[in-house]
Amino acid sequence: MINAPTRATTAEVTAIDTQARGPLLLLVGSGLGWLVASGIFALITSIQLHSPGFMADCSWLTHGRAEALRETAFIYGWAANAGLALGLWVLGRLGGSPLRALNWAVVGTVFWNLGVIGGLIGIATGDMTSFAHFQLPRYVQPAMLLAYGAIAVPGVLAWSGRRTDGTYASQWYAVAALFLFPWLFSAAQVVLLWAPVRGTLQAIAAGWYAQSLWACWLAPMALAGAYYVVPKVAGRVLPSYDFAPLGFWTLIFVGTWTGGRHLVGGPVPAWIATIAVVACAMLLFHYMVVTLNLRGACGTSGTAIRFIRFGLVAYVLTGALDALTSFRSVAVDTQFTFLASALEQLGLSGGVSMMLFGGIYFMVPRLTGRTWASSALADGHRWFVMTGVVVLIGALAVAGWTQADALLDAKVALSDIFGHVRLPLLVASGAQLLVLGANLLFLVHFCQSACACCLTAAPAENPFRQPSTLEAPAS
Repeated sequence: MINAPTRATTAEVTAIDTQARGPLLLLVGSGLGWLVASGIFALITSIQLHSPGFMADCSWLTHGRAEALRETAFIYGWAANAGLALGLWVLGRLGGSPLRALNWAVVGTVFWNLGVIGGLIGIATGDMTSFAHFQLPRYVQPAMLLAYGAIAVPGVLAWSGRRTDGTYASQWYAVAALFLFPWLFSAAQVVLLWAPVRGTLQAIAAGWYAQSLWACWLAPMALAGAYYVVPKVAGRVLPSYDFAPLGFWTLIFVGTWTGGRHLVGGPVPAWIATIAVVACAMLLFHYMVVTLNLRGACGTSGTAIRFIRFGLVAYVLTGALDALTSFRSVAVDTQFTFLASALEQLGLSGGVSMMLFGGIYFMVPRLTGRTWASSALADGHRWFVMTGVVVLIGALAVAGWTQADALLDAKVALSDIFGHVRLPLLVASGAQLLVLGANLLFLVHFCQSACACCLTAAPAENPFRQPSTLEAPAS
């Protein structure tokens, strides 16, 4: 939502941007570095699926460890750094004053990334947990929790000291991500590591954390940027905005109840999975509201909006498929197959990453006061990464569907199943290589643009249009 009743132009570079330039660019640059590292690990794990002998003699990069390295670098390296940068920037702009206590954010960023490095070393040496999305060694997690709190200080101050009476959906999602992650992360540490629950309760707690991480942290960080950028680029108020609060609270309250969908058919009380199925169905209301609010992304041009449009489609499709695959009759076919991997890639690489890309493409020029260094590099990154993600998801879906049919047939040997899925897995490896190349291209492009800001004088003319008089200058 924006203050202009009909149209608004792209906001100008403000003191809010220039003062926060260094810390936010540090966060974005760190995130892109981890994105490339995650892509390298993803390529290794993908090759190992169809060529088990690949790097089999390297104990640090066995398939289980390499997969944990990929997941950790993506979530806690790329998504955390980029999402926090975007959230802090949005909160500062909509708060109406420059971000304060940025030194805390710099220190927190350094120690957060040192924690990720220490965690990856621990995982590579076999010192990791056994829980999905929570495989960091226990000894780095308290330090990372403190580092996260330091990064969040400017955002909390921007929210508590905002100069405007009204609030916007982008602020809600950004603040939710800032406040809910420490609760999720610390609660999971207590019940899974420091005072671990026993028996099936561990599986329930791990499923709760994995799904809550998606619903209360990753998705809100991505949506904060989408809800800010779309009305700016489209130049009009978000449609059906009265439903936005309902969509937000549905995600926050219902999303945490969907963790049991991963336990369908498991040794847990049946009502846990049933509640998760109902919660997945209820969560469709949130995805419907997001579609209604952000449909203005369709028919609008620009690199940032194209990434966000792709991400929104993937995000909504993830929600619909989550609800479909949560039903027991469907889960019998989809569980423990590559279909689950395809759905994960759709949500993380297709949904979260693409919306973060769009937010970064919109934010960085306003931080540096310059347009991106090369439109060709931006277009190349967009085409390569979108093509790679689509091919990757399609190949994993084909492999999973083939695998599901064969696993239910007692007459088919496991060796025959491997032969059936080898071709789509080879295609998936090619797609991973394409995505890795595209993200490496983006990292180079970002470094060029950031270095140009530091080494050259400011442009004589403002490359951005001035906002209309009816628009809040900091929004």
